[in-house]
Amino acid sequence: MRPRTRTVVGCTLLVIALGAGVTGCGAAGDPLSAEPYDAADHISFTGLGEDGEKADPDKPLEVVAEDADGRITDVTAVDAAGRYVAGELSADGTRWHSTSPLAADARYTVRVSTENEDGAPGREVVSFTTGRPTTKRLGVTFGPRAGTYGVGQPVTAELSMPVTDPAQRAVVERALKVRSTPAVSGAWHWVDDRKLHYRPKEYWPAHATVQARSNLEGIRIDDRVRGGSVKPLTLRTRDRVIAVTDAAAHAMTVYRNGEEIKKIPVTTGKPGFETRNGVKVVLAKERFVRMRSSTVGIAEGSAESYDLPVHFATRVTWSGEYVHAAPWSVGSQGYANVSHGCVGMSTDNAQWFFDTVREGDVVEVVNSDGDTMETFGNGYGDWNLSWEKWREGSAVVGAGPDAPRSEDTARLRPQSA
Repeated sequence: MRPRTRTVVGCTLLVIALGAGVTGCGAAGDPLSAEPYDAADHISFTGLGEDGEKADPDKPLEVVAEDADGRITDVTAVDAAGRYVAGELSADGTRWHSTSPLAADARYTVRVSTENEDGAPGREVVSFTTGRPTTKRLGVTFGPRAGTYGVGQPVTAELSMPVTDPAQRAVVERALKVRSTPAVSGAWHWVDDRKLHYRPKEYWPAHATVQARSNLEGIRIDDRVRGGSVKPLTLRTRDRVIAVTDAAAHAMTVYRNGEEIKKIPVTTGKPGFETRNGVKVVLAKERFVRMRSSTVGIAEGSAESYDLPVHFATRVTWSGEYVHAAPWSVGSQGYANVSHGCVGMSTDNAQWFFDTVREGDVVEVVNSDGDTMETFGNGYGDWNLSWEKWREGSAVVGAGPDAPRSEDTARLRPQSA
């Protein structure tokens, strides 16, 4: 019986001793035993939503210590289902941010622990609710406007926002459909992050119907972007009209559906102002244009400056290359190249050409000492790329093994008159 009595007494003394120890430590003012202060005024949050709105789950959650003498010691963020949000606390305790995404339509509780310069603990607890992610819509505008065009007119697609990722480009490209009747094979080519051009391997057939449409609506591009609705486009082609200018022979030959219909004496760009070689597409027709040398970088008052009224001007580049009436150079037409880069002809011939061609018809220059027409950015030089090179610009089809040799295009250079 004695041993049992000693054991009981020993335990009682131990409890008393522990109680005294705890009481003594509290009396000494241990900061860890103090009631945590309200840390609301010492920290700030981002990512909780503003003005009563639900938080965007795709935006990170962040906690920042506002007091220079205090720091964050711990942050936990957990939703109603018990799922914790991973995060990272800076070494100096001034900032915590989430490193994993928040869930949509979830309620979160965030518990923040802090301490001040004296080591006293602080505590703040906040709750917030996430909403649905903000989804953007990728719009597409087909071009040109609906109507009838020549066989060289490409179809264009302008995107409402840039798309750079190759996989996302493939999603967009697959949803953009172009069909022609009669049927021909063709491909999209990414001009830049927001623009695509579509052309067949050869020119469109004469009297074809070309339809462009999109299956992009509702399709996921990435986590934040889906395809929007797109207005379809219908184009029709007319006769196959191709005008070939031989700069060395000083002559333009115009063909309709493969048959020569007119040969015209012309003058093209003189040395230093050579007309671009290659295939161009008629962009517009202007019955009157005031051509000034200053618009193409020629100083006023110099030997090359000019200010001319020009009639029956058919535009083939945005930088100012036209086929137009040039009555001042009739004596050189058919014999010498004296222009500043345009193809000049008599007024009668220019009016005939103006009345014969329309937007989308093909104007080609051969045997000039000039550069090759730019592929993009100065009109439609799309046809100056080989089919192999064209297909390389697609995010879907790539280059085919049976494609002809590729060709390079030259730099942009302004021309006129």
